[in-house]
Amino acid sequence: MKWNALVQTVFESMEVIKTDIEGVVIIEPRIFKDDRGYFYESFSQREFEEKVCRTTFVQDNQSKSSYGVLRGLHFQKPPYCQSKLVRCIKGAVLDVAVDLRKGSPTFGKHVAVELTEDNHRQLFVPRGFAHGFAVLSEEAVFQYKCDNFYNKESEGAIAWNDPELAIDWRIPAEKALLSGKDKLNKGIREADFLFDYNEELY
Repeated sequence: MKWNALVQTVFESMEVIKTDIEGVVIIEPRIFKDDRGYFYESFSQREFEEKVCRTTFVQDNQSKSSYGVLRGLHFQKPPYCQSKLVRCIKGAVLDVAVDLRKGSPTFGKHVAVELTEDNHRQLFVPRGFAHGFAVLSEEAVFQYKCDNFYNKESEGAIAWNDPELAIDWRIPAEKALLSGKDKLNKGIREADFLFDYNEELY
């Protein structure tokens, strides 16, 4: 293979899959396997900006959770709102993004995607969305990139079990393990804050 062709192959490291909500996309990496194992490029700023969104990630986070742990549904309010690029590097989670932009044609709708250590998928959650995940495996290690720094004063959340959202978390409700704060979150109709679809968030 000529060098130029090799460079082109390496740079085309991911496939972007659209979902039912504009801007929320699934990213599947191009994986190179042999008898030693596998290799893939998990992130390329250049290719991400070309195919998904022009933004710069500034903070990486990681969490470890056991079966039934449910974290969400969280967001940050302007001017500290965040996009997230998330993946599961051990185990399996159901990852969920909810459109919180008033006036959006998909307001209150959600995308739910299973992310596992085997499928290597990532989900991009744009600004203006709430995000959460439930652990489906015995244990899960979850990583996410954020394009704005964490700011405690701008924290926001909506209830994970709001019937208006009708999210199937794929775990029994009685098995869901939540933080004290997440047990008290309000539904989307009673939320203290919602985004404006016409507001520029980037």
